[in-house]
Amino acid sequence: MGVSVDTALVDALLKSAPRPEKAERAAEPAAPVQVRRGSKTVSDWANEARAAAKSAKTLDALADAIRAFDGSPLKAACEQAVVFDGVPGSSLMVIGEGPGAEEDRRGLPFVGKAGQLLDKMLAAIGRSRTDNTFITNVNYWRPQGNRNPEADELAVCRPFVDRMIELVQPKLIIAAGGVPAVSLLASKDGIMKLRGNEYAYSTPDGFKAPMIPILHPAYLLRRPQDKSRAWRDLMLIEKRLTELS
Repeated sequence: MGVSVDTALVDALLKSAPRPEKAERAAEPAAPVQVRRGSKTVSDWANEARAAAKSAKTLDALADAIRAFDGSPLKAACEQAVVFDGVPGSSLMVIGEGPGAEEDRRGLPFVGKAGQLLDKMLAAIGRSRTDNTFITNVNYWRPQGNRNPEADELAVCRPFVDRMIELVQPKLIIAAGGVPAVSLLASKDGIMKLRGNEYAYSTPDGFKAPMIPILHPAYLLRRPQDKSRAWRDLMLIEKRLTELS
């Protein structure tokens, strides 16, 4: 890709980030998928989400609409919706998979162990959630057992995701991990084929921005041998942000 890999810096980032503990993940059995009550279908709920999202004129109004939305079967088992963090109007937007246990407790995305590594990765290219980055997810409620969100759970959140992109108007979007990358790009390829490439993303209302998928920080904590791929992706992101500014 024409960029050099500072392996020493990446080593430092990965070594300084806390590792996920297998015992902690194994202690919580996966709960059965929650079933929505009532006669509404997934399509009904998606339409309701679309109407609520479209009526939101600000990010705060959109956050309120998400918290009030009852169309996700995950909501009943969660402490709260995890909507966004960071600086509205930032040129860089990070979209992850969804909240874990720590995010559910605190109500903010990417604040667990993977989030701590994400912060270090962003810092390596001069970015932070306190200054110039906006962070959200494709799913706002934690799946029990830390499983991946189901297709219908992503579908009812998608109108809110697109509306959030339209309100933030980023110059570049990072899809952090396979779930957001495959979902947002409607791709049949996995994250290993998608990562490190730029794709044109467009919302239903016509807002367009380039999207670059990367490996999820949680994956890098489990497989530090892929750190060079992560660094190349960060260098591409930094380069594109400079060109787009």
